[in-house]
Amino acid sequence: MQMHNPPHPGGILKDDVLPALGLSVTDAAAQLGVSRVQLSRFINGKAGATPDLAIRLAKWIPAPTAIMWLQMQADYDLWQAEHSGREWVVEPAHA
Repeated sequence: MQMHNPPHPGGILKDDVLPALGLSVTDAAAQLGVSRVQLSRFINGKAGATPDLAIRLAKWIPAPTAIMWLQMQADYDLWQAEHSGREWVVEPAHA
């Protein structure tokens, strides 16, 4: 199954969650217990979802779960790597 370019999970927070809650990045960061810079980097796609941030997000808003935040990040990272234009040269596995 061909995956389309998945969104960065921070973009979901930026475009959907924060506006729905009427929160600024500063307010959301304070509620999550992270720095404004850390949250800003995440929502602008400059940093990925870490296990710590995923747990914080899941406790802050129950859906999606922590594993779903990490899966969204993994999907995004894998798609970016596969479409980077990089030539992947690997040796065949030897049994």
